[in-house]
Amino acid sequence: MFETAELGRKLEKDDYEAAVPGLRTDLLRVQKQLHDADFPVVILVNGVDGAGKGDTVNLLYEWMDARYLFTHAFGKPTEDERERPPYWRFWMSLPRRGRIGIFFGSWYTDPILRRTYGKHDDDQLDATMRRVNTFEKALVDDGALVIKLWFHISKKQQKKRFRSLEKSPETSWRVSKTDWKHHELYDDFRAVCTRALRETSTGEAPWTIIEGTDERFRHVTVARHIIERIDQRLAAPTPSRPPPPNPDVPDPVTILDSLDLSKRLDKKNYEEALAQEQARLNKLSRKIAKKRLGVILAFEGWDAAGKGGAIRRVTHAIDARQYRVIPIDAPTDEEKAQHYMWRFWRHLPRLGRFTLYDRSWYGRVLVERAEGFASEVEWMRAYKEINDFEEQLVDYGIVLVKYWLHIDADEQLRRFRERETLPWEQYKITDEDYRNRDKMNLYEQAASDMLARTSTEFAPWTLVEANDKRYARLKVIRTACDRIESAL
Repeated sequence: MFETAELGRKLEKDDYEAAVPGLRTDLLRVQKQLHDADFPVVILVNGVDGAGKGDTVNLLYEWMDARYLFTHAFGKPTEDERERPPYWRFWMSLPRRGRIGIFFGSWYTDPILRRTYGKHDDDQLDATMRRVNTFEKALVDDGALVIKLWFHISKKQQKKRFRSLEKSPETSWRVSKTDWKHHELYDDFRAVCTRALRETSTGEAPWTIIEGTDERFRHVTVARHIIERIDQRLAAPTPSRPPPPNPDVPDPVTILDSLDLSKRLDKKNYEEALAQEQARLNKLSRKIAKKRLGVILAFEGWDAAGKGGAIRRVTHAIDARQYRVIPIDAPTDEEKAQHYMWRFWRHLPRLGRFTLYDRSWYGRVLVERAEGFASEVEWMRAYKEINDFEEQLVDYGIVLVKYWLHIDADEQLRRFRERETLPWEQYKITDEDYRNRDKMNLYEQAASDMLARTSTEFAPWTLVEANDKRYARLKVIRTACDRIESAL
């Protein structure tokens, strides 16, 4: 890839000064148009040390409206970042729709340096690049424009630039021992980068090599490329929203029909077993804290299936300082301005903690599918995005337990009626709950597809027979204990 870059290209001062006014005008124009658009722009700034990355980005801040530019420089992970999966800090830094985010030292830096220093082999580099491709595809599929810039200079030019910077007291601080160490590894670094860029220069997120020897040529090339890419994206048609699904579909036959909903527990046996399992969970929660693992319990199921009651039995056994319960409702305006998965990444537990989701990231393939809020393309690709998300959680050491609480239609109606008669339960019942019953076939087909496509070896589903609340609550807490013990 680097062999195709034309090194040493220059732009004369007169040509540069003639080009700048038009570039500045166009940058501000696309930035203003982007402000009202429904997609973010992610600009990755990577490349060889000394190739002028910082100088060019500083100039973009002069030429554009800095209020709508956000720059993130990623060095070594902070303590807060180390307690979450590696991609957490990148998700938390993504720009909202209508904004531009500039990333220094992105998700490429650590894998490339690890391979250059011999801490990883080629297979490990390739594996991390596949994850990069998956991440970038998720961003692009959601509408983001990803612009990837690789700033390049030769080894000889790098050495010359370092020497020049060191001569002046005003710029000598810009050259560190690490820079010289990287200079010694230049050939190894270049070989690793060639492999990484070849594997990740995709149709939806291609790399552009920026020849960095001449600063005027570099500045103009970057500005023109950004303008061209944003203009192309603004000109792309916005996909139309399909009509909502037809609720009049035949009764589906699904895996949920195989559950034995007649399972019951009497009060005495339930209370004894529940006390034992809660004591067991309490001991395990202390081990989780000591071993620095995380636990996520995700609850899905029918309205009135008993998710809240099961969650309360779990939290009763854990120190309140060690857990958070996250109820998932319709997304806020802040959440709508981000990728669908962003709001779930933001709530990930720190190591040693529990997070319980009352409904979860599966809303896209359940509610949004059944109600027509997501197109078929959106909810179909969500299966892969969800599986990738969960694999990252488990790989990092998070114990992930997913529950589907299942009740039949008659039991659901009985609970709805009961809620209407109890003052402390009435807030739980709404007209929407009854309306959703008219779409039970759509929801059940969506749930069946979800279970089939996302019950993986690293994050299997637990189906809970929930017509009897006692039986369901005990199964929930017992399953959590079993899975935590297995992980420990």
